[in-house]
Amino acid sequence: MDFLTYNPLIFSALMGMMAAQLAKVVLILVMEKRLAMDRLTETGGMPSSHSAAVAALATSCGIQYGLQSPYFAISIVFGSIVIYDATGVRRAAGRHAEILNSLIQEMSHLFEEGDKPKALKTLLGHTYPQVVMGTLLGVLIGFACMAKLG
Repeated sequence: MDFLTYNPLIFSALMGMMAAQLAKVVLILVMEKRLAMDRLTETGGMPSSHSAAVAALATSCGIQYGLQSPYFAISIVFGSIVIYDATGVRRAAGRHAEILNSLIQEMSHLFEEGDKPKALKTLLGHTYPQVVMGTLLGVLIGFACMAKLG
């Protein structure tokens, strides 16, 4: 596990992801007055941990290798795909799950006792504000990590 502390790029991406997941717990605590520790390991919500991780990685690559480097280019393309997926495919899957859950609820009388399907997870993807906040958090984490480690 030493590579996590000796590689500032991996470290900053992990710190970006962890900071975003922790921020979800804190936001729910402040806004809803409840402790939701399960949010530490779940996807979706504010801010996007996927966006934070790839933004921290790209920022760290840009700082360490320069904005003209192939490493920075790879991390930007990779990050763009991750963010596109989070706001597109995964968000649509969450919407589909909501619709299927409501259909299951409406048709619950048709299911035998014990055969009723479990509700699908609906918090999968991200809205654009969630991605923007995750990206901003990731950029800040990337700068902070590179200042401390680099």
